[in-house]
Amino acid sequence: MSFTQVSCDVASAAARPGGRSDHPRLVLTTTILASSLAFIDGSVVNVGLPAIGKSLHAAAGELPWVINAYLLPLSALLLFGGAAGDRFGRRLTLIVGTLVFAAASAACALAPSMALLLVGRVVQGVGAAILMPNSLAILGDAFSGEARGRAIGTWAAVAAMAGAIGPVLGGWLIDTVGWQAIFLINLPVAAGAVLLAWRFVRETQNDNPVPLDTEGAVLATLGLGLLTWGLTIGSGPQGWTTMAALMLAGGFLLLAGFVLVEHRRGDKAMMPLALFASRNFVGCSPCWSMARWGPCSCWSPTN
Repeated sequence: MSFTQVSCDVASAAARPGGRSDHPRLVLTTTILASSLAFIDGSVVNVGLPAIGKSLHAAAGELPWVINAYLLPLSALLLFGGAAGDRFGRRLTLIVGTLVFAAASAACALAPSMALLLVGRVVQGVGAAILMPNSLAILGDAFSGEARGRAIGTWAAVAAMAGAIGPVLGGWLIDTVGWQAIFLINLPVAAGAVLLAWRFVRETQNDNPVPLDTEGAVLATLGLGLLTWGLTIGSGPQGWTTMAALMLAGGFLLLAGFVLVEHRRGDKAMMPLALFASRNFVGCSPCWSMARWGPCSCWSPTN
């Protein structure tokens, strides 16, 4: 079955009473374009590391941080990005995250030094953490029933293809244009995602918005950040140093504090622990990654 056929099936199903969007095909296209920025960028830059290092005169130990500088904020801020979408509106948050990612991509392409490139990569990770959970959450808002399952399946399939295409695309761009092109290619994709989101995606309405779970967001961000950083150092040339072990321990302690805070806040938490009472939710991998902001087809409040 082709991607076009799957997309049409999703659209036709959503147009029936089970659907909740006036433009299902365009909503699906919007979320795919936005999320593909993060998925492609996560793999395409690997191919460009030798060219980047040669152009910017980077030391061998600096090159892995071109990857790590992106993954750290992405891992640490993913939960916060979803919570911000709940609080301020998912369409608005998706657009903001995409614009941040696009601006950082342009900065990376124009970076004259390794230090500025790493700063741009950090900002790219922040933008990806904002747009990723909200792109999936928008599908949960726009589709329902079987149409939702098909839409999320299509989204996940394209994400997998984007990650696989990334290295091939990156190698071709570097050989024909230069390493800067692997960042500049994000700009037209981001522009298309923003225009489609602004025009065709409905903003989520919340008459009684829940205050942002600031305490939980800080604990989750710091905890995930320390865990990711500790694992990064431990798997690097230095090995499992005392610093890496302390970061891992600190990350686990902060995440334990996060669980306690979420338990205390109940339904007002950024990640309500009651979700984990559902066996279907626990067994569904997309739910693990996106928590409440990307309801998958295997979960419903009655499970």
